[in-house]
Parts: sequence; C-alpha cells; structure tokens
Amino acid sequence: MEGVERDGRAHVLFGYDGTAENDTALRWAIEEARLRGVDLVLCHCWHWPYPEEHRDPRAEAVMMRAGRNLLERGRRRARELGATGTVRGRLVRGPAREALLHESRDAELMVVGAPERLEEGAAALELAAGASRPLVVVKDGAGPRRVVAGADGSTWCDPALGFAAAEAALRRWELRVLYACWEPAAVDAAELALFHDRELLEKTRAAELEAAVAPWRERYPELDIRVSLLLERPLQALFDAADDAGLLVLGDRGAGIAPLGTTSTAILREARRAVAIVPARHD
Repeated sequence: MEGVERDGRAHVLFGYDGTAENDTALRWAIEEARLRGVDLVLCHCWHWPYPEEHRDPRAEAVMMRAGRNLLERGRRRARELGATGTVRGRLVRGPAREALLHESRDAELMVVGAPERLEEGAAALELAAGASRPLVVVKDGAGPRRVVAGADGSTWCDPALGFAAAEAALRRWELRVLYACWEPAAVDAAELALFHDRELLEKTRAAELEAAVAPWRERYPELDIRVSLLLERPLQALFDAADDAGLLVLGDRGAGIAPLGTTSTAILREARRAVAIVPARHD
C-alpha cells in the first residue's frame, strides 16, 4: 500500500470519498481531532480494477494523481468546515475495507460516513466487524448532547464504557449507561433461576451495573453519569434509547474478521445517529 504523510503522530483517521454526503461525517471527525488535540488524517483508497499481474504504469500514475487531487480538495473542505489543527492526506491502494482496516491500526479511532439505513454487506458493517480500533459511523451528526452506552455486566464491555466516558468528558455531555438485562437465552445455566425472581434479578444486575460504572465515576468525577437498569431485551431497549443520544456506544465481542454481534449489527444498521463500535480488545 502506498501512503503519504505517514509519521506516526497521534491522529483520527477519516475515510474520505470526496462526496458532499461525506460532509456530516467529516464534521464529526474534525471535532474528534480538535477535542483530542491530534491530527486529522483523510484517507482515500484507490483500487486497481484489473488483475494484479496486469501492469500499466501510466494508468496507475493517473489514478494516483486523481487520488492526491481529491485529498487536496478534502483538506480544503476540512478547513472550510472548521478544522484548525493539522489536516493530512493519506492515499492507499487496495479495496477500501482492507485498506482502511490496515491504516486504522495506528489511529486513535476511525470515523466513516454512512447512509441512514445500512444494507447487509454495507461497507460500514464490514469495517465494524474487522476494526481493531474504535469506529464511529456517522449518519446524522445531530442529536441531544448525550452519550448512551450499552452495558451487560461483563468485563468485555469495559472498553466500550471507557470510550463512552472519555467521549462524554471531552464533549461535556451527559453519559447514560443502559443495562437491559432481560436476556435469559444468553446467560449461563447457573443464572437461569434469576429469571424466576424478578426482584432478585433486578438487585443482582443493579449491583453489576454499578460495579461496571464505578471506575469511570472515579476517573471522571465531574462527569454526569446516569445509569438505567431495564428489565427489557437489549435490542429493543437500545433502539428506544438511540434517538435520545448524540452518540450511541456499543461493545463488540468479535475479533479479527469475526462478524459483529447480533445486537450491534442490528443497531448499526438501523440507528439514525452516530454509533461507535468499540472492540473488546481495544486498550
């Protein structure tokens, strides 16, 4: 893969396609870079449409020049939309999914735009399934000044809660941590008895929720953190909460190219707001 302006500095990576529809997500990426005090890197992927053994240096040079010109327009557009820090371009060769996943490995997070409803196999879904860094998928950049994070009481969601708390603190937004715990099909056999005693279930899950949130209350004492325990199915509860969030944060148990979980996939496909997918292996 060819890259330009690669120097290892901390940055937010943005998947840039040069369309006007990309502006909403570009604004989000600009704000992320500003709040974090890091560079913004616009990444454009060009794909050689012929078999690898087919060589045409002149055609390759034309495609690369077009990509560099597009990135230069992107830098100008970022300035027009309010970018004040360093904005760099990165031109890489390869199918967009593989190229962006490779380039995102040294980024703080990756931001991409997406249409309001994602179809099966959409690029954002495929990126989320393979990303090793947090991915923010931006559809509508508007919404209440609130981060909503899904929790389930397990340690794998800790990175998602940490990301959500950091985002809320950076933006000075409220953080709501939602634990919808009516999911008997997903628990160990030893816990099935809880679903025959709703009072015990609520008490047990409330303790798990508070334990999960406690480290972030301590780390961000000024942050307004509110918890909600619901005896509902997670998917429906998160759907209901999504419209009340400027950013919805979900964890992903997957690894490598493993598919997203059912809940994360469904929410990412249907939610109208910005959604962050944070892999469990994220530090």
